Amino acid sequence: MTACLMIGATLLSLSGDAFTLEWEHSVERIAWQEAWQITPVGLKLTRAAVKGSGAGMDPGPDARLVDGWWVWAPSLPPLPTLTLAASGATRAGWRLCDGDDCRELGAAPGDAITLAPCGG
Repeated sequence: MTACLMIGATLLSLSGDAFTLEWEHSVERIAWQEAWQITPVGLKLTRAAVKGSGAGMDPGPDARLVDGWWVWAPSLPPLPTLTLAASGATRAGWRLCDGDDCRELGAAPGDAITLAPCGG
């Protein structure tokens, strides 16, 4: 099954209905990853993982340590859109991956990028 994601005004065809976001926490400089699924009602966060804990980035209550990552499944409703905005305090923006195909997003401070399912 293929799906697509709107990144601002750009349409991105995906190989399936899922993608990951990766970034570095602006204060702790620790890696963070999230797995998202495109559903008929919006973007569903299915998994979160962080390499440590610290300022504003504590692992979820059901987190377990897997290969050096605190991993958990957040219990949140789907979002119609997801807005990412760079603070300028990190070395890069977000990395969006569709399988092995990855691209950098939103590295410039203050540049907000909105992700949405196509047609949403």
